Amino acid sequence: MRVGKNILAKKEKSSKNKTIDFNIDEGKRYSERIIKDYTKKLSIKDITDKTINGDFSNVIKVLPNKFVDLLIVDPPYNLTKNYHGKIFDKQNKDFYYEYTKDWIKKIIPILKDNASIYVCCDWESSLIIGNVMKEFFHVHNRITWQREKGRGAKNNWKNGMEDIWFASVSKTFYFDVEKVKVRKKVIAPYRVDGIPKDWVETEKGNFRNSYPSNFWDDISIPYWSMPENTAHPTQKPEKLLAKLILASSKPGDFVFDPFLGSGSTLVTAKKLGRHFCGIEINEQYCLWTEHRLYLADNNKEIQGYKGGVFWERNTLAEQNKYEKNLFNFDDESEE
Repeated sequence: MRVGKNILAKKEKSSKNKTIDFNIDEGKRYSERIIKDYTKKLSIKDITDKTINGDFSNVIKVLPNKFVDLLIVDPPYNLTKNYHGKIFDKQNKDFYYEYTKDWIKKIIPILKDNASIYVCCDWESSLIIGNVMKEFFHVHNRITWQREKGRGAKNNWKNGMEDIWFASVSKTFYFDVEKVKVRKKVIAPYRVDGIPKDWVETEKGNFRNSYPSNFWDDISIPYWSMPENTAHPTQKPEKLLAKLILASSKPGDFVFDPFLGSGSTLVTAKKLGRHFCGIEINEQYCLWTEHRLYLADNNKEIQGYKGGVFWERNTLAEQNKYEKNLFNFDDESEE
């Protein structure tokens, strides 16, 4: 990764634009919350619910062994990308293979024997990452997320998908499918003796809680009018992370993110009652993370997740007043 000047100039925002975007000087009030000294071994107590500002390769050396229940990784894809002045240059496939293998080998000691792992990637880096993961972990699935946003191409198909590899350290791991069901509209309702079969009838339509597949088309990327949105160029949505966290961890478990970005993993983990820690090399992103964690003290809402289930796009608003009294689910987002 090469470091250059921050060439992103601030623009005047619309009053409806909720994007989090402030510089290091403006975020100084959050500095004391961030761990910046990692010259000595850190304990579980030191890192619990903390953001660490530093280079992954150096920080990982001082972390405790076997403390992570759930690892969520969103590494730099093999693309040239400017992360507010810190630039990752696209490399050849052999280099990216070794880069992936290197961070995986370094991270294995901090994982519990029953830990689960999710790694995000684009279609091209997915071919490399998936094969490397098979060398070290038990790979269970590849989730494909339809993120929609992407530049059109005249001589190719628009790239609107990303992959998320799901694996575990051993054959023993935690997975709770009941926590990640998707509430869908029923188009052709089936009845038995006139009574709805596995669906609920409401004044606003018919709905069923469906088992999730490995194709996710119900999650949009964060956009400018969403409170979770930041100026980070590759931010993952809280709804996506909530699925990973709810399926593969229990309340009180420890969630870890070694390439934190603007903090979506930690913020979502906090909202869902998990412990957390993340590493991020960019100080500005660490400050955005701490700002979002501060806001999460009083706002546990995760867009698209209500009443203990995930809602299809464009169906939640019309059903808000029915969700709890009809389906009687606990809202884990309010833990």
